[in-house]
Amino acid sequence: MKIHQFLTSYSYGDAIGNEAFEIRNYLRENGIESEIFSLFYHPKYSNQIINYLEYDKFSNEDNIIIFHFSIGSPVTKKFLRMPDKRVIIYHNITPYNFFLDYHRVLAKDCYKGRIELKNFVNKIDLALGDSKYNERELKEMGFTNTGILPLVMDFKKFDRKVDPVLIELFNDGKNNLLYVGRIIPNKKIEDIIKIFSFYQKYFDGNSRLFIVGEYRGFERYLSSLYSLKSKLEVKNVHFTGHVPESELISYFKLSNLYLHMSEHEGFCAPIPESYYLNIPVVAFNAGAVKETMNKGGVLVNKRDFVKIAALLDHIIKDSYLREKILKSQQESLKKYFKNKTGKILLDHVRNLV
Repeated sequence: MKIHQFLTSYSYGDAIGNEAFEIRNYLRENGIESEIFSLFYHPKYSNQIINYLEYDKFSNEDNIIIFHFSIGSPVTKKFLRMPDKRVIIYHNITPYNFFLDYHRVLAKDCYKGRIELKNFVNKIDLALGDSKYNERELKEMGFTNTGILPLVMDFKKFDRKVDPVLIELFNDGKNNLLYVGRIIPNKKIEDIIKIFSFYQKYFDGNSRLFIVGEYRGFERYLSSLYSLKSKLEVKNVHFTGHVPESELISYFKLSNLYLHMSEHEGFCAPIPESYYLNIPVVAFNAGAVKETMNKGGVLVNKRDFVKIAALLDHIIKDSYLREKILKSQQESLKKYFKNKTGKILLDHVRNLV
């Protein structure tokens, strides 16, 4: 059995691309030949990813091909023409309305993507969601043979020292709050800034907020966030843009709390990553966030910014509460270790053989 993967795009540091590499490595470790094929990919990985148009050389009816589906793309047509056994992993598609005011092209692609997804019904052997939330959406679209595969992750990459330059800049006694992810409207970065403004004004004037993530293509949204920051007169808000993995890990390790206020998530990788690094998580209950948190961390159900700011202060200052939260997160993290998620993947594909 050979198991290969299809992607539309792999950007450096992208969660879906990272999972594809972890799946490939896990399969190879278990004696299964595996390659990754993509339409677009970062030059850094040109020696590890093959153009999807070359898949005909690898195709075989005994193979299994896994398509990580997250947006409409020409890869779909190629995938559906192959005689191999076909599996999709559905990472969810952000509703297009979030992007109408900022990125019309992406809004169109997301709209088309949800239509395109319906073309897979009755044409594939297995449809997997990386959460129950995503699997439920697959079932509502008419997929019958479905399952769940939590994001396959390798936490060992976090076992490295903090970048010395960032230590010099930011390890200064301030309480650091953190958000990690793309700077796009559905993530509600504006709500994070509003919460932080209350936290800084009423609870801890000597505090800092890291907003770590890619914003290219969403410069208008980023501009609106800078305008909000100025209007609220909030200090020490750092937009890092896209950073190398070593710096990303450093920002995690320099932070006292992780805050997530997104309105739409099919999964949320920074949550278990924060768990692994013993950073307390406070997240808004939307999409698959509650499921991803897996009874760890602190889930908030209302966008009451003052109360959330007070909650952050309580968690940071109350060592007993903090330890209780961290203990809950360590228990919840066990679900995401690769020896468990990798076995789930193998169980799914072996049922197709």
